Amino acid sequence: MNEISENYKRIVESVEKARKDFKRDDKVRIMAVTKGVAYEKVNHAIELGINLLGENRAQEFLQKHPFYSKKAKIHFIGGLQNNKVKYIIDKVSVIESADSVKLLSEINRRAAAHSLTMDVLVEINIGCEWSKNGIEAGLLPGLLAEADALENVRLRGLMAIPPIDAGEQIYADMQRLYEDARAQVKQPDKFDTLSMGMSGDYITAIKHGANIIRIGSALFGSR
Repeated sequence: MNEISENYKRIVESVEKARKDFKRDDKVRIMAVTKGVAYEKVNHAIELGINLLGENRAQEFLQKHPFYSKKAKIHFIGGLQNNKVKYIIDKVSVIESADSVKLLSEINRRAAAHSLTMDVLVEINIGCEWSKNGIEAGLLPGLLAEADALENVRLRGLMAIPPIDAGEQIYADMQRLYEDARAQVKQPDKFDTLSMGMSGDYITAIKHGANIIRIGSALFGSR
């Protein structure tokens, strides 16, 4: 637990330094990615000040969810199968991994059944990597148009996982894609989230507009 406390302190300090260095006057939220982390450690991170959790796997999330502190909101950030939407729809505040019309339609249907509107981020495969989820950047305008027509889905922004050791240009490309998308959607004031950057690249992500960074190993250590 002491290691988590020290790690959290370092991360907060580095985020604040990056905000100043890159003249960011908005807030950058630190998400604790909880894959493979015991709920006791997650709750300790919440007590330190983490108020946002990122869940990758539906089954693991459902097992740990009853034991989580209620002080933090939860985003689902992993690949999501259509048949798993019904299990998480009323337990998360944002689904960050929407990457198809089919999935968005299922999210919409399940949200309507619970009389709620689900906030979503569209996941972009910005590096065109076959091993990763997300849509190609060129398909984004069409997907946004389809999503805008769904009554129980609210578009909140974009999410991306740039390739390891990607050059800085790919982060700039993602920032530009986000800004272009914001100009397209029907509710640009609600389209306010760029989720990008993990333990190894979050400083670069902050430089290029990320306002949610997803931190796992740098916070909890190797798993």
